[in-house]
Amino acid sequence: MIFKIRPKNARAFLSYNTKQGNFKRVKQGIYIISGNQPDKFEIANYICKPSYLSFETALSYYGIIPETVYSIISATTNKNAKEVNFEGQVYQYRKIKKSLFFGYQAVKIRDRVVLIADKEKAFLDYLYLLSLKNNRLNERMDLSKIDKQKIGKYVSYFMRFIRKNSALISLLKETNL
Repeated sequence: MIFKIRPKNARAFLSYNTKQGNFKRVKQGIYIISGNQPDKFEIANYICKPSYLSFETALSYYGIIPETVYSIISATTNKNAKEVNFEGQVYQYRKIKKSLFFGYQAVKIRDRVVLIADKEKAFLDYLYLLSLKNNRLNERMDLSKIDKQKIGKYVSYFMRFIRKNSALISLLKETNL
């Protein structure tokens, strides 16, 4: 549409240049220029919109969990959220309610701007996901990096939009925040 060419011509152009190595296809409709590949976090923001990095990915980025996270996990309101594999990197998307799609910011990482949850929201997103799956809390988390006042505000806001979730309440009590 930008170049005012027919879709058939655009597909032929992208197909030819992808085969020549000038472009890389991330997924249908998303291509990157081979010589100017964006950061993995930036790619994660573009694969599925709207989305922001959260869960274990953000917790690892902030040093709250010590483990390396191999999948890049994002929160999205997109009901068609799924998993995408691009060049050996797995990008996962977890659907959350629109009312819970907050608590993220634009951050500059390696000269690229990406949307990432703040520490407290990433932690709460993580707990909420654990509560839905009845999983246990990672005991190696460094919760000293979590702002207790901010998490308290987020929890009270969260509780207005989700059903009475006893598993989430139990996980919150377990953290002693």
